[in-house]
Amino acid sequence: MHRPFFIWAAFLAFIAVAFGALGAHALREVLDPKALASFETGVRYQFYHALALFIAGFAYGQRPEPLFRWAGRLFIAGTICFSGSIYLLSTRELFGTGQLSWLGPVTPLGGLLFLSAWLSLGWGAWRLDQNKG
Repeated sequence: MHRPFFIWAAFLAFIAVAFGALGAHALREVLDPKALASFETGVRYQFYHALALFIAGFAYGQRPEPLFRWAGRLFIAGTICFSGSIYLLSTRELFGTGQLSWLGPVTPLGGLLFLSAWLSLGWGAWRLDQNKG
C-alpha cells in the first residue's frame, strides 16, 4: 500500500459520493438537464478514477515500479482537471461564475491525463512481467 495514494483515493471517493448526493437531491431542482448530466459525468469519472488510484497505490506498495507512481499522480491530476472543471462549468449559471468558460479546455486535458495514467499503469505492469525473465 502506498499511503499517500490511499489517502487521496479515499478523499476523492468521499467527494464523489458527496457530490453525487448533491447532484441527485439539491442540484436536480436548480440545474437544467444538460448541466446536471455533465455534473453527473464528473462524479462518475471521479469515482472510477478514485478506485483506479487505489489500484495504483496497491500496485506501487507491492512493487515500487516508478510507472505505478506516475499513474497515481496522473489519476489525481486528471481528476482535478477533468471532474473539477466539469463541476465548475456545469454550475456556473447557478453561482454566477459565467466567466469560467476558459475552463472548457481543461476538461479534455484531464481526459488526456486519465489516458496517460492508464497507459502508465499498464506499461508498469508490462515492465514487471518483462523483468521476471
